[in-house]
Amino acid sequence: MEHLQWSDHPRLQRPVIIAAFEGWNDAGDAATTAARWLRDRWAPEALATIEAEDFFDFTSTRPHVTLSDGVTREIEWPNTDLTWGSTTGIDAIVVVGHEPHLRWRTFCQQVVDVAKAYDARLVLTLGALLAEVPHTAPVAVIGTAVDEHLIERFGLRRSSYEGPTGIVGVLQDACGTAGLPAASLWASVPAYVPGAPSPKAALALVERAAEVLAVGVVTTDLEIASASYERQVSEVVADDDEMREYVTHLEARYNGEVDQDVPSPAQLVEEVERFLRDQRFE
Repeated sequence: MEHLQWSDHPRLQRPVIIAAFEGWNDAGDAATTAARWLRDRWAPEALATIEAEDFFDFTSTRPHVTLSDGVTREIEWPNTDLTWGSTTGIDAIVVVGHEPHLRWRTFCQQVVDVAKAYDARLVLTLGALLAEVPHTAPVAVIGTAVDEHLIERFGLRRSSYEGPTGIVGVLQDACGTAGLPAASLWASVPAYVPGAPSPKAALALVERAAEVLAVGVVTTDLEIASASYERQVSEVVADDDEMREYVTHLEARYNGEVDQDVPSPAQLVEEVERFLRDQRFE
C-alpha cells in the first residue's frame, strides 16, 4: 500500500468495494456517474487516496489549477479517491478516479491490498460500453464474474470477451489472482451518442448494483435526469432523416423485427455530439 495516502482507518464489517474509472471503461460517463451517486449516499467519508504521481502521464491527463476564494491557487491532481460509509445492512468502500496510464498492476495492487485489509466480501467494478442500441429502450446491463458461485448467486455470466481491455478488466484479473470475490457490471450506451453523459445508463448500473447487494435505493433524481436525456436525444433524432431511420432500425431490431439497410452510426456521431456536448441533464 505504498502509494496510498490514508485519511481514516474505520472499523468496517466485510465491506463491498465499488470501483469505476473515467476513460476507456466509461462510455457516456455512466460508470463514474453511478459510482459517485452511490458514494454520495453510501460512502461519503474520505478513506484514502492513490496518488497520481507514479501512474499518470501528466501531458495526457493534466492537473487542473483552481482558485480558492478567488486568490489562493491550488493544483488538483488526477488522484484516485477511496471513500467509506455504511448503508442499510452493508459497509461500503467506493473507488473513483481516472484510468491510469502507467503501472497498472501496481495500481491495481493498491485496491487489492485495501480489499484484503478489510476482508471485503465483494469487489464490484462498474463499466459502460458503446453498443448499437436505441436510446429509447431499457438499458441493458451485463454482469460478469469468474467464480461460479457468484455467477449463480447474482445471475451473472462468464465473460467470453477477447481483445483490448481497460483498467476494469485488469483489476478484475488482479482480484481473481488474489482470491478475492469479484464481479463486474457493464451498461450499454447508444453508439450514436458517445459524447453525451448518459444518466439513463448510470441509473441502470445503480439499480443493478443495488439488486446484487440487496440494498434498497431511491433514484428519483437519476430518473428525472434519464427522462430529460431521452427527450433531448429524441429531439435530435426527429430533426434528422438519416438518424431517424437508423434509430428506427435499432428499435425494430430490439423488438425482433428485420431491417438491415441503414447508415453507419459513425456518420451520425458528429451532429449528435455537437448538439448534446454542452447540454445539462438536470
